[in-house]
Amino acid sequence: MFKQGELVEISTSTQVFKGVFIKEEKDFLVIKLGSGYNIGVAKRNIKSKKSTGRVSPPKEEAKKEKPNPKLPLISILHTGGTIASKVDYSTGAVIAKFTEADILRLFPEIKELANIKSTLVRNMQSEMIRFAHYNILARAVKQEAEKGADGIILTQGTDTIPYTSTALAFALEGIGIPVIIVGSQRSSDRGSTDSAMNLLSAVHFMVKSDFSGVAICMHENPEDETCLVLPACKTRKMHTSRRDAFRPINALPIARINVKKKKIEFISEYAKKDKKKKINLKLFNEKLKVGLVKPHIQMFASEILTYKHFDGLVIELLGIGHVPSMKVDEFTKENEKIMKAIEHVAKRMPVVVAPQTIYGRINMNIYTPGRQLMDAGVIGNYTDMTPETAFIKLAWLLSNYKKREEIKELFEKNLRGEISDRSEKEHFLI
Repeated sequence: MFKQGELVEISTSTQVFKGVFIKEEKDFLVIKLGSGYNIGVAKRNIKSKKSTGRVSPPKEEAKKEKPNPKLPLISILHTGGTIASKVDYSTGAVIAKFTEADILRLFPEIKELANIKSTLVRNMQSEMIRFAHYNILARAVKQEAEKGADGIILTQGTDTIPYTSTALAFALEGIGIPVIIVGSQRSSDRGSTDSAMNLLSAVHFMVKSDFSGVAICMHENPEDETCLVLPACKTRKMHTSRRDAFRPINALPIARINVKKKKIEFISEYAKKDKKKKINLKLFNEKLKVGLVKPHIQMFASEILTYKHFDGLVIELLGIGHVPSMKVDEFTKENEKIMKAIEHVAKRMPVVVAPQTIYGRINMNIYTPGRQLMDAGVIGNYTDMTPETAFIKLAWLLSNYKKREEIKELFEKNLRGEISDRSEKEHFLI
């Protein structure tokens, strides 16, 4: 059988596949095509197969670029993901590349914009992140800022970017330089990759604008034309695979970037850069247990009571602010138990809410189930945070404040742009 990294030609009755052999499974062979996509060829359909040699990886010199004293310094902190990955031609797989030389080989246009410092903080999938990693990242950002960085880019996998952006927005109190989180929906070995444009747009935005604070930079649409700078605490990943998966929720983007035209269009207000400002780190309690529950039909009280020994709970309310809480006929006795479970948990810990609808604002005053929740001590009326933001904000408040009343007051107060002053019709599905 073939060895990994071998060039192969596999023929079926209808097609001929040429590429790099990746691996053999029970019923099929996996090869990487010239397009960069992997394909599995069913063994039962194979008429012939042969090796055509072995691909050699291009020789790369680890030459370090001399800093240009006329250009700003951008520090890139890597946590993993596909944004700084490329094909290893000896295996056909994608490997991570993190050094300054690697970054400039992958994205040579950056040389004209900034000096780059690259640091590997962690190499992990974004869904593996825990509160401890936010503390590591916040400390790393502060360290780079104190060393003179004019801007900081954080690369990570896209699945949990809105959690990370919110966490850093809260942890980095008083940040006076831009901190932009960049990801990539498509790996760099695919023709449709978005990694280069996202990263170049972020660097261009940092160098050519006076923005400060935490934000996200990702594709605006499926085409390679513009990227959006999105608010840290008002953004959500809204698609599993599209390049324009990230959308602002109940808010407008901060800016639109067209790298090809070297143009930045600001769309909403923003904080101005001030490198003299000192960062005050307000970190997370790494042992905190915060739950997130989604009410639904045929719900049971035990789902709420699962969290009775946690430190805090977020409930994604149905509609404008409801849970199944009332007995209306012989089949709905469990609903009353659900309400009692919420009352029980709310006496033990802060219980906060966010709209399950994602868009819109909570108003628990309108209908009886909402008023029951307020009577139970649930926090968050009139807020419009996404569930992810509510989760991170509650964890941050529990980490930095001890008094229950103070946590309630601050959760319902806009601290980092996480709560909109008004609900505007143009914010919906933009």
